[in-house]
Amino acid sequence: MQAERIIHPIPPLYDADSEILILGSFPSIRSREARFFYGHPQNRFWPLLAALFGEEPPSTIEEKKALAHSHHIALWDSIRSCTIVGSSDSSVRDVVPNDLSEILDNSRVERIFCNGTLSHKMYMKYIYPSVGIKAVRLPSTSPANAAFGMERLKEEWRVILQA
Repeated sequence: MQAERIIHPIPPLYDADSEILILGSFPSIRSREARFFYGHPQNRFWPLLAALFGEEPPSTIEEKKALAHSHHIALWDSIRSCTIVGSSDSSVRDVVPNDLSEILDNSRVERIFCNGTLSHKMYMKYIYPSVGIKAVRLPSTSPANAAFGMERLKEEWRVILQA
């Protein structure tokens, strides 16, 4: 597989009532194909979010959107475009960051969380200087993050529940 220059194909998910923004780094191949966040069946994001709120894991994109909206969660990624090999975070080069102003200007987002190290690194380097909202780095829900089982992820991610 060789490196490709890719522009983010998924629009941000938010509404006027969004209070929390969760940023990934850049969509995986499966997410790009599905045209929605955390589309790989092994990614633990949606089961984790459902567990944190005591709900059944969503299966359809509409159910996923409803889960996020019902808990005032906005979703997007730190990277707008990059050169990447497949879905590999370690291969990401030539980064252009996303502009979060659309979300921040049209919602009540005051807290930002990053799903994984690359997302946080890109946010702090490119986005934080203009936005000024500190982001909390959370462990990645990717299946590549084998060091964190579901219980350990839940412990770390509970911080999003705190007001």
